[in-house]
Amino acid sequence: MSLLSVRDLRKHFPTYQQKLVRVEGAPIKAVDGLSLSLEPGETLGLVGESGCGKSTAGRTILRLLEPTSGTIEFEGKDVTSATGSELAHLRRQMQMVFQDPYGSLNPRHPIGAIIAAPFLIQGIKPEGGTKRAVQELMERVGLNPEHYNRYPHEFSGGQRQRIGVARAIALKPKLVVCDEPVSALDVSIQAQVINLLEDIQQEQNLAYVFIAHDLSVVRHISDRVMVMYLGKVMEVADRDGLYERPMHPYTQALMSAVPVPEPRRDRERILLTGDLPSPQNPPSGCVFRTRCPIATERCAAEVPMPVELEPGHLVACHYPQVRQVI
Repeated sequence: MSLLSVRDLRKHFPTYQQKLVRVEGAPIKAVDGLSLSLEPGETLGLVGESGCGKSTAGRTILRLLEPTSGTIEFEGKDVTSATGSELAHLRRQMQMVFQDPYGSLNPRHPIGAIIAAPFLIQGIKPEGGTKRAVQELMERVGLNPEHYNRYPHEFSGGQRQRIGVARAIALKPKLVVCDEPVSALDVSIQAQVINLLEDIQQEQNLAYVFIAHDLSVVRHISDRVMVMYLGKVMEVADRDGLYERPMHPYTQALMSAVPVPEPRRDRERILLTGDLPSPQNPPSGCVFRTRCPIATERCAAEVPMPVELEPGHLVACHYPQVRQVI
């Protein structure tokens, strides 16, 4: 049984044409038919351009945002219909590391209180006391336990993200959604945080949904990778299969933009024309067709369904083709 199973998840945000009389307009389809599964100890990378629905998907999976439709199951339990104490118990097993390491911490609370919050909310009294447990967590993520009473503004960006990681792993969850946890950090600090996440994963057999737009970071940490565009899944494959044999035109364009130390002279850079369409009014058929170099009339008339072209390699395209881009 999978640790996490998501089927046809949708998150649409309502819009209003006239605010005073509340006339509803077309909804913003931030996530539109997402399906995924995750095994214990596995890392699924979720990639795509800004605005493609990655962060919304991560928050909806944890019920930080209420799904419009679809099902979310965690260890066989239905998360979408859980309420009250049942949902609170599930949240002990599912945590999140947020993108902004400063915006996700309360500036009026010392970090000891911030990291201790999960114990307080869940009514858990750690053996040896809460302060001792918090200081052990601080030491585990590379922070000085003596800084227990300092405030978030007294720490660097990398240290703040370590505080966020300590808070996320306090209750020993089985799943952590990492929402671009290193995008706001310097490159040298990014490596430290990524290595920390990998070490904790090995120790606790954690599963990660790792959301990022840096494809190099995703390749380093992920077991499988899912590519999203305008709320829909374009391609899913294991890490090596996706990076070595991308089949969707959108994935190929993303891969061609990845910097490499010694690029070949014949390496082709695939440039996408036009802007990302509005999720409030997505194109008919394949949502990528307005920027796709091989789109035809069929792409405008028919929505491509994900097809498994190789074992574990799903592509939602009418004309998939293997192309060497890296």
